Amino acid sequence: MARVAVIDRDYCKPSKCSLECIRFCPVNKRKRPVKAIELSEDSKFAIIHEEVCIGCGICIRKCPYSAISIVNLPEELEKSSVHRYGENMFKLYNLPIIRRGKVLGIIGRNGSGKTTSIKILSGQLKPNLGRYREPPDWNEIVRAFRGTELQNYLKDLSEGRIRAVVKPQYIEAARRLLKGRVKELLSKADERGILRDLINAMSLSNIVDRRIDELSGGELQKVLISAVVMKDADAYFFDEPCSYLDIRERLRVSRAIREFIDLNRSYVVVVEHDLTVLDYISDSVIVIFGEPGVYGVVSNPYGVRAGINHYLQGYLPSENMRIREEAIVFKLPIGVDQQVRKDLVYPAVKWSRVVKQYGSSFSLVVDEGEAMPGEVVGIIGPNGIGKTTFIKMLGGEVEPSEGGVIISVESISIKPQELSPKIFSEETVVDNIKKANSSAVEPSSWLYVELVLKLGLRKLFDRRVDELSGGELQKLAIAVSLAKEAKLYLLDEPSAYLDVEERINVSKVIRRVVEDRGAVAFVVEHDLMLQAFAADRVMVFYGEPGVRGRASKPVSISSGLNKLLSELEVTVRRDPVTGRPRVNKPGSYLDRLQKARGEYFVPEAAELNEE
Repeated sequence: MARVAVIDRDYCKPSKCSLECIRFCPVNKRKRPVKAIELSEDSKFAIIHEEVCIGCGICIRKCPYSAISIVNLPEELEKSSVHRYGENMFKLYNLPIIRRGKVLGIIGRNGSGKTTSIKILSGQLKPNLGRYREPPDWNEIVRAFRGTELQNYLKDLSEGRIRAVVKPQYIEAARRLLKGRVKELLSKADERGILRDLINAMSLSNIVDRRIDELSGGELQKVLISAVVMKDADAYFFDEPCSYLDIRERLRVSRAIREFIDLNRSYVVVVEHDLTVLDYISDSVIVIFGEPGVYGVVSNPYGVRAGINHYLQGYLPSENMRIREEAIVFKLPIGVDQQVRKDLVYPAVKWSRVVKQYGSSFSLVVDEGEAMPGEVVGIIGPNGIGKTTFIKMLGGEVEPSEGGVIISVESISIKPQELSPKIFSEETVVDNIKKANSSAVEPSSWLYVELVLKLGLRKLFDRRVDELSGGELQKLAIAVSLAKEAKLYLLDEPSAYLDVEERINVSKVIRRVVEDRGAVAFVVEHDLMLQAFAADRVMVFYGEPGVRGRASKPVSISSGLNKLLSELEVTVRRDPVTGRPRVNKPGSYLDRLQKARGEYFVPEAAELNEE
């Protein structure tokens, strides 16, 4: 039995604890010459010697900061060790098998090794086969993969015959580093003479004269993707390319990647948490599973539908491995409009026909509507169509030009779209949650279970807000907004940088808080999967982005998605096994059939074949 022990050095604080992890270790108590756990030479953190540790787990339970993780793994897995960052640090097993001619999709939890795999395959990180003290040379690394499809790839990579380009996960750094106007940046990146065609395909013509620091998150995302696509490279890697993009733009990006990259001579890898988009763009899928932050294991390639379904069901048949205790199944509520009005008589929020005019540049018209206590209303539509403006009108931040809120609530909690450490008033995670609601940090409280444990914030309690990653900052913002006692919750794009499990947990937490408090939540979200899982009804925003927007009253999910998808000329079916939404390939049999019937969204999962 192999053993992987990890000490998270961001949380391990020997100077602030009683070192019970060392004092209660049964191996240490036997006073053997070699201890299983002891302090580092500079006494800044603990060290576990994996060859001596027996994996009893006492130190894990004794650590007050949840800094210790110990996992027992099969001995044969050690033969496929690819990389380890250092002593008691994250370990990766296997590498994704990439092939020319196919787009490989990668799915897995945050911290499981997706970005590490990309860094290795793109040449940014040299794998050490787990031997961080005496790293091997490239000849030994290539020999370790002999007999596999990766042998020739790694050999060419080590000898400089493969040029790789990467679209990074977090785009905020690009805003700080890149200067100048969009057209200047793209002109420098254009190595294949496709600038004009790509600008049209990515719908960038209206922003090419803007400066980089003037772009929204979605616009900057498209610019960075375009810059990568225009490179003359052998391998293209896209790490979460769909953050901040609406469903129309996500499909636009997917089509551009497949159209402008020569798949016959190139390797293409996409890491994405939006399963609808991953299904749409990929030819095959691999799953990276394990313990986030501790170890990750790369699975064998699967077909797209099978791979995503195996991931959601929590069992990988090729590896004979269960990666989740319970399967994730999407159950779509049908006819919620009538059910809500029958059970609840008085609306919690009601508005008349609302008009907002921004001079001659943009106008928004929202039909009269209402929302009931205990209801989650999803808001869907393209970027720049007025969704955030409507949220701000409900919250009282923006005054409408005509109409307004007829029935409102006194207490409102808002989770904004753009996140930065500056929006939090306290320095640490625990202090921000405590300020929002002191009971949310008490282990006996249901809020502690829902917001702290389910969102994985317990380990972050003592972390400074300015040290958090994008995903950690997102979860903190959600927890702070939901911890507040309110009757109206306004959440703008809560899924950015979150993995599938975290998105499902967020949707469950939103529903639990709203139902328990008899409140109403409006959730602006582009992930159709999350909307189908969380919302009772949806409001559809449509029109011409940046010019005029129109919004319907809340309708059932099936009606709303059908309206949205008809505007986008996209058809979606539901998977018969998991119930998840699946986008039909343009021009396919199902795409043509559903359009002929006027069924852009099929609410019932059915056994349908795309071919």
